[in-house]
Amino acid sequence: MSTPQQSSATPGGKSGLPWKRILVKAGIAAAGAGVCGAVLLGLALALAWPSLPDLHAMTDYRPRVPLRIYTADKVLIGEYGEEHRNVLRFDEIPAVMRQAVLAAEDDRFYSHGGVDWMGVARAVLTNVVKGSKSQGGSTITMQVARNFYLSSEKTYSRKFYELLLTFKIENELSKDQILELYMNQIYLGHRAYGFAAASRTYLGKPLSEVTPAEAAMLAGIPKAPSRFNPITNFPRAEIRQHYVLGRMKTLGYLTPEQADEALKQHLTIRGADGTSARGFAVHGDYPAELARQLMYGVFQEDTYSKGIDVYTTIDSKAQEAAYRAVRDGVLDYTRRAVYPGPEDQIDLPDGVESDPQALDEVLDGVQDKAPDSEDLLAAVVLSASPTEVKLARSGRDIITISDKKALAVVARALNPKASDSQRIRRGSVVYIHKTGDKDGDSWEIINMPALQAALVSMAPQDGAIRAMIGGFDYNRGTFNRVTQAWRQPGSNIKPFVYAAALERGFTPATQISDQPFMLTAAQTGSKDWQPKNDGNKYEPMLTLRQGLYRSKNMVSIRILQAISPQYAQDYLTRFGFDKSRWPAVLPLALGAGGATPLQVVNGYSVFANGGYRVTPYLVDHVTDRSGKVLMQAQPVKAGDEAARAIDPRTAWVMDDILRGVATSGTAARAHQVLKRNDVGGKTGTTNEAVDVWFSGFTPALATTVWMGFDQPKSLGTNEFGSGLALSTWLDFMQPVLKGVPDAKQAPRPDGLLVENGEYYFSEFPPGQAVASLDLSSGDALTDFLNNNRSTDGVDTSVKPLPAPGAALAPSNPNSAVQAPLMPIPPPRADNTPAAGSPAAGSPAAGSPAAGSPAAGSPAAGAPAFNLDGNGVSASAVTTTAPVAARPL
Repeated sequence: MSTPQQSSATPGGKSGLPWKRILVKAGIAAAGAGVCGAVLLGLALALAWPSLPDLHAMTDYRPRVPLRIYTADKVLIGEYGEEHRNVLRFDEIPAVMRQAVLAAEDDRFYSHGGVDWMGVARAVLTNVVKGSKSQGGSTITMQVARNFYLSSEKTYSRKFYELLLTFKIENELSKDQILELYMNQIYLGHRAYGFAAASRTYLGKPLSEVTPAEAAMLAGIPKAPSRFNPITNFPRAEIRQHYVLGRMKTLGYLTPEQADEALKQHLTIRGADGTSARGFAVHGDYPAELARQLMYGVFQEDTYSKGIDVYTTIDSKAQEAAYRAVRDGVLDYTRRAVYPGPEDQIDLPDGVESDPQALDEVLDGVQDKAPDSEDLLAAVVLSASPTEVKLARSGRDIITISDKKALAVVARALNPKASDSQRIRRGSVVYIHKTGDKDGDSWEIINMPALQAALVSMAPQDGAIRAMIGGFDYNRGTFNRVTQAWRQPGSNIKPFVYAAALERGFTPATQISDQPFMLTAAQTGSKDWQPKNDGNKYEPMLTLRQGLYRSKNMVSIRILQAISPQYAQDYLTRFGFDKSRWPAVLPLALGAGGATPLQVVNGYSVFANGGYRVTPYLVDHVTDRSGKVLMQAQPVKAGDEAARAIDPRTAWVMDDILRGVATSGTAARAHQVLKRNDVGGKTGTTNEAVDVWFSGFTPALATTVWMGFDQPKSLGTNEFGSGLALSTWLDFMQPVLKGVPDAKQAPRPDGLLVENGEYYFSEFPPGQAVASLDLSSGDALTDFLNNNRSTDGVDTSVKPLPAPGAALAPSNPNSAVQAPLMPIPPPRADNTPAAGSPAAGSPAAGSPAAGSPAAGSPAAGAPAFNLDGNGVSASAVTTTAPVAARPL
């Protein structure tokens, strides 16, 4: 009997069928799910695709482009707007920059269809292996879609729209167009959008000039702009740069030799170690801000988004020379002054310098309290003795100062017996400055200067401002001392008083007493007044010419009294000075009034250009980004008789006298240093050296320098306009005039007579002009006030004239014409001077309230770019002269 075979059948007796049925059902379910998914995807596409935005924003790319301010020679000095951006065409972007971006972000960009599935798979695998999201799969096209149209929220619906939009972009735009959009639109930190703006922000150069090392540094930023930009975190940016260079070598964009060379290149990053974070090659902050204010008065909020380009009258080389001259002059004074002590004192744990990371953490807050100022760098003292000071800029940047000359500046503060507030010791926060000498670079400790300065230089022929520095450091306060600081000019005002005297019968040869005198309280109606000459040195008699050469106070006061303070007060207005700020009293002869540096330089321009009052202006023309001219300045020029301010003979004689001041007078150092015969100028020092000035000119350039403290106080008994201010003026003029030939003196005007080497007006010839002004043997006040005699004994006492200019030729010299001036908006909060600053509460007389419409504003007529001595004026003068600028 046979035994039945054992069966492997499942219950039910049918071998394997249940598994087959399960597989069949699973297949059917999967197919059903696939069909449903396809239907759902089709529905989603049908619903979502029509709702995708069109690509008009890409095909007609018009980003928010900021206001840009340029010098006359087209160097960028200012940019204002929420987004700093330079839009370039694809062919304007250097190949090395495109290659660096592809290596860093999407090396398969030209081969995929918008989504790099291989890259996505690689990123997923890497993230799974590392257990974190260390890589992403976004392509350049996906980033463009996200940047133009989508938010940054992380949801499935947004990701879905991103994919759809990516495919649409790839379908409608070429690869080159997509890459161009990406490289112009991407945000790269510090308000820089696009690689062209980033190159200027971080490297201070146009994108066309970047090296492979610099391109790799910029290309590494998009991964994390806040963390990988070289200003915020250079070490991390450098690590990312090395990765990008490695990828460029792997992809064949760089040879091994080129990659190695790029790795060795030292990068100079703007905004790091005291360099300007604004990213401009020229320090034009003050004129750029003034131009911004002028533009805001015309375009309002559109100023910052419509791509307006403003071309100023500033010369880039002159502007940079002015910045360096002011900077050096202020630092020179600061070295001579007593060191006041450290900026701050922090707790520095023992031995912390042996741990760079721990030291960096301690130093993190130092920059907040003591920020760098260009080449003045904040550092913390690790150890200090009279012979050596060790300081830390960071955990890896330790500096030792042992030079005796450098330490002598702070010797008192290194004395162990110095007061706590003055002593330099471990934990002291100080400023250091790199100096250069024959032995190479070295460092010095110097305090942040309290002294301020202003320098303004303009073309006397038309008023174009060539350079403007309104203070030591714009980043520490935007208060512009050129246009806003009202200070006493001291002896800088004397040439204008002397010019008035020439038109009242005086000559350069007039003899004037230099003897001291005193007016009693009864005579002045106030208190005793006993003016003095510098050094209490007096002469019996000096000529008018000698009196100005040597800046003699007694001579100046006697001249003023003779012509009358009222006449001089009116006469000053011909040069642009504000009458209300110059009381008609005898101290006017010594500069006891108020003027801005801009007013002073404008006044000296009248002597330089033959007697014409031109209006200072800053903006030459304005264009849109396509180059269309929106506005064009039409300045009044010297030679236009409608702008004549003084008799041409007065201007010629004063130019001659002031050239003598710069040759053999108080400003003789100007001739000694410049070795030129076409320079005129005058020093100025107020009582107790509160303000020091120097104003000088050639026929082509007039420049004024002022130095003093914002809160007026003495600079010291050894400071004079002939020292500090003249030195700064020379430091500016030397490079600016280098290679410029001497200008010949203008021909002597008609109506000017010559006898014994001196000049006389034809209506005041020898024998009729005022020959002398001196003291009699009596003691009466009248002898001082009006003792004038001619060479032949005829009474030539100065007689009052009906009005200033009555003795002039009938050219109406009072008609100093100005075109309508543009109003200025209220300053931003960071532009407002501190209470008690020189300009606080000192608007131009007669100006409307800030922001109010005025004649000459866009609402009342054509805007202009003129400045007057009070800054940017909101006043207007009715005139038939050409409008200074007009919207087209």
